[in-house]
This record gives sequence, C-alpha cells and structure tokens, in this order.
Amino acid sequence: MSNNIDTTANPAPLGLMGFGMTTILLNLHNAGIFDLGAMILSMGLFYGGMAQVITGIMEWKKGNTFGTVAFTSYGLFWLSFVALIVMPTLGWAPKAENSAMVAYLFMWGLFTGVMFIGTLKLNRALQLVFFTLTLLFFLLALGDYLESPTIKVIAGYEGILCGFLAVYTALAQVLNEVYDRVLLPIGPVA
Repeated sequence: MSNNIDTTANPAPLGLMGFGMTTILLNLHNAGIFDLGAMILSMGLFYGGMAQVITGIMEWKKGNTFGTVAFTSYGLFWLSFVALIVMPTLGWAPKAENSAMVAYLFMWGLFTGVMFIGTLKLNRALQLVFFTLTLLFFLLALGDYLESPTIKVIAGYEGILCGFLAVYTALAQVLNEVYDRVLLPIGPVA
C-alpha cells in the first residue's frame, strides 16, 4: 500500500500575490495616477503572468481543479494583456480595435463571474476577490464600450480594492500557516 500524503506547500498565496500586486499596479494606472510603462508590463509578464501559470501547475499537482483553472487562466490573461500592448509597438500586429477590447474584457468578466460561483463553496476572502474582479472586468469593458474616461477611473479604484483583497488573502494564508492559528481571518469555508 502506498502512502500518498501530500506534503507540498500551498501554492495559492504565490498566485494570489502575483495577481494582487500586479492588479494594484495596473489599476493605479487606470485610476490616472501614473502612465502605463515598463514597470506594469514587467509585473504583468513575470509576477502576474509567469508566477500564476507556475502556481496553476502546482495546483494541478495538488489535484485542485479550481486553483489550476483560476491561476493558469489569470496568468495567461496577464501574458495576453502585455502582448496586446507590446505586439503593436513591435509591428507584429495592429493595435486591437476598441470593440475587440470590449469583447476581450467582457469575456474575462463572464469567465470570472462563473469562477465567482465556484468560490461560494470556498472562503469569504476568495468570494470578495472574485466578485470585485468580475465587477472590474465589466467596468473596464463598459468604460471601453462607452469610451468613458470616468468609468475607467472608477474601474481603476475598484481594481485597486480587488488587488488589495487578493494580497490580504495571500498574506492571511501565509501568516495563518506560519503561526498555526488565525491571525488574519479569511472567513468560513462553505
């Protein structure tokens, strides 16, 4: 009889930190605080993108379908987002039309809304992350659809909140594990 006890670390805090920090920084731009530049693109490539894809693979190894789909998908979102910005500047493809960006953001909002339903069986902190992320994608899509700078700024501030919720959730998991007790609550598991 084999002993298949999983003794590997929880990869979710890494993915949540990559997502959260990158989301905060991009949405500081969306809120009009600074321009989109190499700092955000680098975070999108490496911490938001690659770290989340790696986390998704680690979640697969642990048998967590939700974590696999979430982290791998959002890691690839960040990589595709950076490509949407960089490819036109390199002459590899024309800039995406406004209607294409609306469709892109809407589809990510739809996907995230369905993933939010999955969090209803998980903890309250993840529910808040996925709810605010769903709202963020739909606000960004609406801002592009209406070509409204005001809605994009509102989305920016809402995205900052979403990112901080993800960072909190990640750090809560790390500190709660290190101290072997609840220092930062994440809410009940359904």
